[in-house]
Amino acid sequence: MGAARGSADRRGWFTSMYRQTTRAVRARLVAGEFDDPERMERFVERFAARYLGPLHDWQEGRPVPRSWRVAFGAGPDKVILQHLLLGMNAHVNLDLAVVAAETCPGQEITSLHDDFMRVNDILGALLPKVRACIGRFSPLLDVIDRVGGGEDDEMLNFSLRVARKEAWSQALVLASTDDPERRVQLVDSLDRGVAVLGKVVASPGGLLQRAVDLVAATESDNVVAVMDALGRVALDPT
Repeated sequence: MGAARGSADRRGWFTSMYRQTTRAVRARLVAGEFDDPERMERFVERFAARYLGPLHDWQEGRPVPRSWRVAFGAGPDKVILQHLLLGMNAHVNLDLAVVAAETCPGQEITSLHDDFMRVNDILGALLPKVRACIGRFSPLLDVIDRVGGGEDDEMLNFSLRVARKEAWSQALVLASTDDPERRVQLVDSLDRGVAVLGKVVASPGGLLQRAVDLVAATESDNVVAVMDALGRVALDPT
């Protein structure tokens, strides 16, 4: 995180938001809101590793999953919202399913359902706060809403609501696969599909692309200020 601040690296935006998500999950763990706190501790650690591992590998020039390659490769021409959604796309559509299956393989996966959905609720509650935070640095962000005709995250072809539901479906498939080689193939296939969606989020095309370009031209270029604001988003009353 310090390195991202020092170099004004836009990848630090997702890191800031992700840290707040982790803190929110851990706060619920302390409050005893999960059915199996010890299992969820393992879940949170593995989930974080699925992001931090590829981030470190990318920084060191090593290969990373395709979906993270799309997210990490997003340049300064992408708006704040796109950078965050690209990270969420990889972390929810790919990582969430993989971690759930790893934590509870086989029939154990059914016992994870309620706690899995509680994590989903945290993710869902965070997005409106993130949207409000971005709006402070992106005065024309609503243009994306008007052009797309709906919520900005859905108009960029990423819907957190759909992703959360799909992640559980994929987790069930992965957990039920006993053959390690077959599971690797399934994860690779999932990664390919998530990467395709990420490319659409990064370059939506058409009129929506023009709207995104307009928003990009009017956003704040203070990368660190955005990073700091996103790092407080879960604490804000908005």
